[in-house]
Amino acid sequence: MTSVETQPSGASQGYAHPEVLVDTEWVAAHLDDPSVRIVEADEDPLLYEVGHIRHAVKLDWHTDVQDPVRRDFIDQAGFEALMSRYGISNDTTVVFYGDKNNWYAAYSFWLFKLYGHKDARLMNGGRAKWEAEGREYVKDVPQFSPTEYHAQPANLSLRAFRRQVEDLLDRVQSGEAALVDVRSNDEYTGKLLHMVNYPQEGAQRGGHIPGAQNIPWATAANPDGTFKSPEELQAIYGGKGVTPDKPVIAYCRIGERSAHTWFVLTQLLGYPDVRNYDGSWTEWGNLVGAPIEKGE
Repeated sequence: MTSVETQPSGASQGYAHPEVLVDTEWVAAHLDDPSVRIVEADEDPLLYEVGHIRHAVKLDWHTDVQDPVRRDFIDQAGFEALMSRYGISNDTTVVFYGDKNNWYAAYSFWLFKLYGHKDARLMNGGRAKWEAEGREYVKDVPQFSPTEYHAQPANLSLRAFRRQVEDLLDRVQSGEAALVDVRSNDEYTGKLLHMVNYPQEGAQRGGHIPGAQNIPWATAANPDGTFKSPEELQAIYGGKGVTPDKPVIAYCRIGERSAHTWFVLTQLLGYPDVRNYDGSWTEWGNLVGAPIEKGE
């Protein structure tokens, strides 16, 4: 049983796990609920200072969850310390939201699940929907009493590493497994080596992993930032051979956009075996001897 009961809204009916989505009305009704912690995670980390939902804490992906030395996430102890700082207990309902169709909010959801947090949800539509409805923003930064949080060891069944991608390539070519490249078509074809404003996340080579299907991450969202219907999502992914009977690995540039696709496939469509390859193209595109395809 989750710490806060909720009935699926009409917009979430039909999803495999409708409980992981809450609407803006639900969030507005739970702003003062001590068992709920709202977390804002944005692609643009300055948006929080511009204004945020009352009592929301800020998760900055550049500083809060990155190991200070090696390219990796904070470890189990580091995650526990972060939760304590946010005033989050093991039974807290954590609701994520952010800019750009909940891009980084889904990334945060994935990380929390990696360390075993039980009750995590996304606010469907993110900042865009909250703002479109004219709901209140504040600039006050909340302070919460530290908690004693006990994280689980990282659940690596949710995460893919280079070797696992390499081991899957033959099965991808035979149609027994699926790779999903969620980047833009220009990144996928190799026309664009790295995204504008992200040169530090570039690679020596452009293109995609052999056999990967290109399904840009934002394809899963409606114009208002909410997720498309189960039927629409099934058509999008199933139409490219990404079906629930196959092991699936999703990747992008550093794993943040592919975490959004991981959320769609696992939480909304119920796919049982999906991993997020967070090494993604900044690793694969720099590997000596790694196979790469260009073009469509």
